[in-house]
Amino acid sequence: MEEIKKRLAEFRAAMKGAGIAAAIIPQTDAHLGEYIADHWQVRRWLSGFTGSAGTLVFTPSETLLWTDSRYFLQAAEQLERTGITLMKDGLPGTPSIAAYLADNLVKGSTVGLDGKLFATTEIAELRAKLEKHGLNLNTHFDPIDTLWTDRPELPSAAVFIHEEKFAGRSAADKIRDTLAQVREQGAEAMFVSGLDEIAWVLNIRSSDVKRTPVATAFLYLSPKGSTLFIKEEKVSREVRDYLGAIGVGVRPYDAALPVLNALPDSTTVLVEAPRTSQAVIDALGARAVFGASPIIALKAVKNRVQIDGVRRAMEHDGAALVHALMEIERRMAAGNTLTELDIEEILTRHRSAQPYYFDDSFDTIAGYGPHGAIVHYSATPESASTLKPEGLLLIDSGAQYLWGTTDITRTIALGTPTPEEKRDFTLVMKGHIALATAIFPEGTRGGQLDALARQFLWQEGLSYLHGTGHGVGHFLSVHEGPQSIRLNDVPYALQPGMLTSNEPGLYRAGVHGIRCENLVLTVPAFTTEFGNFYRFETMTLCPFDLSLFDTAMMTPREIEWVNGYHAEVARRVSPLLEESARQWLAEKTRPLRSEK
Repeated sequence: MEEIKKRLAEFRAAMKGAGIAAAIIPQTDAHLGEYIADHWQVRRWLSGFTGSAGTLVFTPSETLLWTDSRYFLQAAEQLERTGITLMKDGLPGTPSIAAYLADNLVKGSTVGLDGKLFATTEIAELRAKLEKHGLNLNTHFDPIDTLWTDRPELPSAAVFIHEEKFAGRSAADKIRDTLAQVREQGAEAMFVSGLDEIAWVLNIRSSDVKRTPVATAFLYLSPKGSTLFIKEEKVSREVRDYLGAIGVGVRPYDAALPVLNALPDSTTVLVEAPRTSQAVIDALGARAVFGASPIIALKAVKNRVQIDGVRRAMEHDGAALVHALMEIERRMAAGNTLTELDIEEILTRHRSAQPYYFDDSFDTIAGYGPHGAIVHYSATPESASTLKPEGLLLIDSGAQYLWGTTDITRTIALGTPTPEEKRDFTLVMKGHIALATAIFPEGTRGGQLDALARQFLWQEGLSYLHGTGHGVGHFLSVHEGPQSIRLNDVPYALQPGMLTSNEPGLYRAGVHGIRCENLVLTVPAFTTEFGNFYRFETMTLCPFDLSLFDTAMMTPREIEWVNGYHAEVARRVSPLLEESARQWLAEKTRPLRSEK
């Protein structure tokens, strides 16, 4: 805590020296990503808060951290004794950052930030709000290199080719389709900042970002010749030749902005404003054409090869989970000491034994008892609870296979579940089943389906604050747009080929957390005179804890869904198991019986 206080004081001194009254530090990188390399973990370094979402704000007299409901409990613990005030974003009494600065700064003051870390849309909105109150905005305030003397270098992991037998389409075809849509939007070329977009369109991967197989780079796409801006030592001769064959040259990472600045004035370059930093727009100037990135929509719809690969990944992931859950159960029964940290080790060990495993897709969340109520809990040696033969264990985990990306949450009872635990679990599962069995017309957005998963909780005066579903990439980011299923409407329709999570939950602070998550694929259902209708195919293959269902609360159709799902899990995962594991799985997928 003393080290954190020292860093905050040094940053505040740098502000004073630059004439900055307030400063904003986001949790992102120059590519505006959610998952970022250590080099860009500035907010974490300054504050000690390790959550994946949150913004640090300095004023003349205070330091504050805005974060959302997923991290309220975690942030409260990690910010204790740092002098940083937690601002609970999204609650009615919490002002926006702009409103807070307007109320707490003297007219004529300057707010500083690093324009490389903010989308041009964010900058425009913030500047307009500040100027209304007589405040100035400096987008070139970046003292971190001077203060963070042992700052990690930009990552140097090697780039490799994601073969077409996994990707399903060649990079040449993807570039052609992308540029065709660029022309439709009135531009000649396109500049891509998103690491996931670059990885997808070029069929390349790396390990620059923990748990997300992307390479730190920028990409300029043009029919006259394309350029990948990247640390050149990361690119082998094989990869360089591969890129050259599809018309993509390689230049140093730091050359991106100077090259954009030197483009002919007649060149028109498509950029998606919410995914492009102010620094890029400053370099492009009038050459920038604002529009939607074609790549985002193209990569969200998985092709047949990718979908088949995800199915295989789910089967092997299911086998790994059977072995992991068996081991946890066996060691608990034997009275062995197990902590939350042991759960991650067990899962990773069994997954890494599966073919085409590359990495976990995010840090495992293993929350026992009250820790399960912390939505994005991350166990540390200091915080890790020891498991006991009672209560609930929430396990949210996933893996990166060359076949595809997995993400699953299971809540398991470590002893005989209480009536409240069974009731809470069953309410969550009723919502999960309602969404899993939904049929909806073409053009439906996730926000229009979200209430299906919440309805049974709402009827009991219960709720959860996170989204119900997020898109998932293919051997890419475990969180991928454009689609999502959440209370606030996101203007992207669910389309066949989109992979999305189904994860309602319930969190009782200080008691337990419950979340039940499968990944679902949007597929055609049928066509009537009213148009095309879609449904979800559940992709994840792992049993739910039968002991937690209160079948007296369930309809026959809900019980039938659980039994049908478990029969499918047993059918597809059993062939990958040895006899003892097959027997274990058979017991865990036995049919539920109604208690009515």
